Amino acid sequence: MTTERVTLSYPADVSAWGADQLTTDHMRAYLRKTKGPAREGDTWDVFLDVGCCGDSPDVPLVVEAVEGEGELDADTAIEFVEREACGVQSGWEVQSEAGPEPAEQ
Repeated sequence: MTTERVTLSYPADVSAWGADQLTTDHMRAYLRKTKGPAREGDTWDVFLDVGCCGDSPDVPLVVEAVEGEGELDADTAIEFVEREACGVQSGWEVQSEAGPEPAEQ
């Protein structure tokens, strides 16, 4: 038996670009291959690569709803909704004054 549909929420403080990256077909394919079974209330941390000029946070996705039960497969529909902010720090800060300080040698 497989899960028919999963609704995942992402925090509102993920940038618009980050939300676009989360909702791509390749992210859905990655989730189908690496996550499951899905249970309401589960949190899945996913790595969001923002490229060479930004930081790369882990974004907590929360399983909001599940239709069916069992593993995810290629036919499992994955939907995304936005939820309240949770303090995710992401953006293009590595090359700016607001970016992280280098480690002491």
